[in-house]
Amino acid sequence: MKYHVGEKELEFGTELGELRDCNGLLEDPAALQARMDEDGYLLVRGLHPRERVLTARRAILEFMRDQGNRIMPGTDLMDAVINPDGKPVRLMGNKSITHNPAVLAVLEGDPITQFFARYFGESVITFDYKWLREVGRTGFTGAHYDNVYMGRGSKRLHTCWTPFGDIPIEQGTLAICVGSHNLPTFAKMRETYGHMDVDRDRVEGWFTNDPLEITRQFGGQWQTANMRAGDVIIITMFTLHGSTNNTTNRWRLSCDTRFQPAAEPADERWVGENPKAHYAWHSGPTKTMQAARAEWGI
Repeated sequence: MKYHVGEKELEFGTELGELRDCNGLLEDPAALQARMDEDGYLLVRGLHPRERVLTARRAILEFMRDQGNRIMPGTDLMDAVINPDGKPVRLMGNKSITHNPAVLAVLEGDPITQFFARYFGESVITFDYKWLREVGRTGFTGAHYDNVYMGRGSKRLHTCWTPFGDIPIEQGTLAICVGSHNLPTFAKMRETYGHMDVDRDRVEGWFTNDPLEITRQFGGQWQTANMRAGDVIIITMFTLHGSTNNTTNRWRLSCDTRFQPAAEPADERWVGENPKAHYAWHSGPTKTMQAARAEWGI
């Protein structure tokens, strides 16, 4: 079986592996830390109550329908069938939906907050800005490190990827390049690309749309998995990741949130009543990733 990942098709079982869950380690924070050090990710199955996630899914889809007619008329709302005649609706950073009580009950609920408190062994905070996304047919995310977008605060910042619904691989699941966070072959990438700042340096954010370019040049293996409502994937700021392509006619709904120890500084762009978000990136001339990679020698 082959799946589209960016510009390429990857064979599942060889070029594209399967993520392993960490549910057997949930009561052992030290073991979770060791697994994160080893894999660069933690897949937790069923962290959130399924019905809570589906309630949030309904709220998001109602917002998309009411604000932009994004759902195909005559279909079941929860199927999220794309209406090609709908109008764009902003979800990312839009507090009218990201801070809807049903959505926040998942994104800032006890299951994920308590998970991170145990994981870090101290109280935690989450960014106020929420990266809620609807990804349509052919949509995908290119390979990148999150540190290039939010690297000004705690060095223990983590990303949590939450699917709002059941998402099979063909609908656009998170894809992780396992080894990208710790293999010596990625060291130069981490030290150059990984430490840039898109607002300061005004460089494109995605490293590449070609997943095979990564594994052939640097090593590692791309991995993904079918996801169910209630599952989450947690990664570090230096875990290279993207997504599989949505090859269906249904919206893929997901949200990225960030968690860190409360005692450590937070990136000022993403916290507060009205986070300022990116303020210089794409506001003027933007250096291409091709030009930046030539300068870095990678």
